[in-house]
Amino acid sequence: MATNGNSAFTAAEYYQFLAEGKLMGSKCLDNGNLYVPPRAMCPESYSTNMEWVEVSGKGKLRAFTVITVGSTMMVEAGYSIKNPYCAGIVELEEGPSVMGQIIGVDVSNPASIKIGMPLKATFIKRGEGEAEKTYLGFEPA
Repeated sequence: MATNGNSAFTAAEYYQFLAEGKLMGSKCLDNGNLYVPPRAMCPESYSTNMEWVEVSGKGKLRAFTVITVGSTMMVEAGYSIKNPYCAGIVELEEGPSVMGQIIGVDVSNPASIKIGMPLKATFIKRGEGEAEKTYLGFEPA
């Protein structure tokens, strides 16, 4: 589903769509290439003739790691060496690959997390009130 082609392709707009429960990318109208997260310019054609496109959020796990020493944001969310989390690269059905937290998997047994496993997008909310932000995650489909 395409949306307003005159809209800016900024991180702020991408995160606003995530907050609305939508995974959006930008599609080059000159060659059809799709980018998630969105880009304002197609790196192949150098075109800025782009439009917002909603993607299904369905895909397959292509790579992952279990993280025990995370970023400040993840430590503040409660993750630590005693509470690790999984981050991965997911190849979407529409073609692009995107990074996100993988939830609903057994991080205490990384061998149980399988490359190629089907996943679906989920929207992870952190913080409260005006500080609340939504992040992209994936869970087993």
